[in-house]
Amino acid sequence: MKVRKAVIPAAGLGTRVLPASKAMPKEMLAIVDKPAIQYIVEEAVQSGIEEIMIITSRGKTTVEDHFDRAPELENVLLQRGKKDVYDEIVSISKLANISYIRQKETKGLGHAILCAKAFVGNEPFAVLYGDDVIKADYPVCRQLCDAYEEFGLGVAGIKEVSEEAIQKYSSLKVDPIRDNLFRVSDMIEKPSSPDQVLSLYSILGRCVLPPEIFAILEKTPPGTGGEIQLTDAMKKLAQVKGMVGVDFIGKRYDMGNKLGILEAIVEIGLEHKEVGADFREYLKKMASQL
Repeated sequence: MKVRKAVIPAAGLGTRVLPASKAMPKEMLAIVDKPAIQYIVEEAVQSGIEEIMIITSRGKTTVEDHFDRAPELENVLLQRGKKDVYDEIVSISKLANISYIRQKETKGLGHAILCAKAFVGNEPFAVLYGDDVIKADYPVCRQLCDAYEEFGLGVAGIKEVSEEAIQKYSSLKVDPIRDNLFRVSDMIEKPSSPDQVLSLYSILGRCVLPPEIFAILEKTPPGTGGEIQLTDAMKKLAQVKGMVGVDFIGKRYDMGNKLGILEAIVEIGLEHKEVGADFREYLKKMASQL
């Protein structure tokens, strides 16, 4: 079945990037001249997604404003003869059919996804974490959708992480299928000791899930941090039906992490059509002084 819908959870408090996220949603932090969440929406659209729901929370109306029309600004741009900028701004509002719902309580990622139950209906859907911008020649969301359409099972975007980092993420039990595809049969959220680590493969930023996940989430008790963890629901799905892991091809930037934000600005900035060349020369000068 074709994956037409996507959910972008963007309701987190952004505590790892304070004070920047005190009044500005971390999803709106700019990578050069575009907010992080625009890169994520563009990836979904490039992957064939037709409808998107963004899960927000109090204080995040700027996310909605960004994807809305801005008549006053548009008129000023036209009056000043900046038609190319006008076209770019208007195009943002036409990227996709985007709807929004608020997660009224911070009860975890699993609870946030559960808020999208009515939107998803009885269809498979992609989840693109609002913290994660992933740069790839072939969109990572599309890589996962391809696997879902081939196997008909839930799909997780996975990468190997270090032994030190695995305790901050999830750990998966995996068996090779072919190339960069794996069978996932078990997982654990934030393993607290080495004996709990199933492998160094972890879910990072993307997954495609069948609608059955909602029935599982509704019965999932609070887990790590006292929150309803999506990983706990996917663990049940993996144990009962199995899942597929895609060791995706792309570079992930953790936009909930200060170093990740800097890496994204530098690496994407170097390829920016307007400032990339000048920025490269600037970095060379800076590097010579280190």
